[in-house]
Formats: sequence, C-alpha cells, structure tokens
Amino acid sequence: MGCFECCIKCLGGVPYASLVATILCFSGVALFCGCGHVALTGTVTILETHFSKVTSDHAMLTDVIQLMQYVIYGIASFFFLYGIILLAEGFYTTSAVKELHSEFKTTICGRCISGMFVFLTYILGVAWLGVFGFSAVPVFLFYNMWSTCATMRYPMANLTNIDSICVDVRQYGIIPWNATPGKACGSTLGDICNTSEFYLSYHLYIVACAGAGATVIALLIYMMATTYNFAVLKFKSREDCCTKF
Repeated sequence: MGCFECCIKCLGGVPYASLVATILCFSGVALFCGCGHVALTGTVTILETHFSKVTSDHAMLTDVIQLMQYVIYGIASFFFLYGIILLAEGFYTTSAVKELHSEFKTTICGRCISGMFVFLTYILGVAWLGVFGFSAVPVFLFYNMWSTCATMRYPMANLTNIDSICVDVRQYGIIPWNATPGKACGSTLGDICNTSEFYLSYHLYIVACAGAGATVIALLIYMMATTYNFAVLKFKSREDCCTKF
C-alpha cells in the first residue's frame, strides 16, 4: 500500500462531525465564559455606581454574581475535558464503524460507554438550552436601557419632559425596592448609557449569548454523531452474534 492510499485510509477514520462540534464547543464555551465573566463584573460596577449606593442593598446580588463567576470557571474546565473525551470517543467509534482495522472488535463495555456519552450529551444539551435562554435575559435588560437612551435623542422626546423618562432596575428584581436611588432618569440615564462599563457589558452579554447558542449547536452535532455511531455499533454487535457458528 502506497503512502497516498495510507493517508486516505487514515483520513477516512477522522470523525469530522465530532471535530467540528469540538471546535464549535470550545469556541462557544470560551466566548460564554470569558465574556460573561467580564460582563458580570461590569454589571456590578454599574449597579454600585448609579443604582445602589448602599452596599447592603446589593450585597446578595454581589454574592450571587461572584458565585456565577466561580461556576463559569467550572463550566470552562468541564467542557474542555468533556470535549476532548467526546472527540476521542468519536475516533474510537468511527474506527469501529468504518472497520479501519480488521482485528478491531467492539465490546459490551465499549458500547456501554458510548451509550453513556449519548445520554450525558442529551442531558447537557437540554441544560444548555436553559443557559442560552438565561443568557438572553441580561441582553434584554441592557437593550431596554439602551433603547430608552436612544429614544431621548429623537425629536419626539422634545414633546415631553426628558427627566420623566426613567429606567428603574428595581422592577426587574435585581435590587430590592428600598434601594437608593434604584432608578436613573433623563440626562443621568443618558450619561450611564455613554459610560464604557455599560457599552462594554452590553456587547459582551450579546457575545456571551451567541457563545451559548454556539455551544447548543455543538451539543446537537455531538448528539447526532454519538447516537448514529452507537446505533451502528449496536447493530454490528447483533450482526456478529447472528453470524457466529
């Protein structure tokens, strides 16, 4: 066998679906974790500077945000390891399915491990759908603030008192109702929207949401690849049993 035929044979065993899913998963998780961590820090700065002057009013929110940042570290570490494992499992099952090695035999343990990855990937896919929906919440809140600031710049805003246009973050349950001042109106609100913390946090939340969506797509690709390979492995095992004498 020549070198070209050997290369073609090796390339035939590459799990391209798992490879694409791994790259997409790493990229999505990196965007979600990195941008989400920085955006949460910027959110705390905005709240402490403009909406909640008393530390005790937002102490619980600060603790929750710090906890979420630690969770982000765990998510990044877990998916880095899980993506590598799924890619290795993809090489294993692809070699078995395509029978690159004639002496390769699937075992009950190998099929059980493949089935476990199928089940776990489905669970993670459903969980990340929830993460994707949750990551859209801060985007919605920041968009409301940004659109309110943009409304004040339109000529229609001259028909009413600009100081009566306000954004009250207390209505979203972010801080308690007794927080001071709790809301921003008029030019103060416009100044908040022009700060670097607001601009950066808003766009980082958008990128983090996009990263969560990319991770969901990656997990869907993992689901299809692992389910297909597991089904073929199970079918081949039955075929071997039926052909044995």
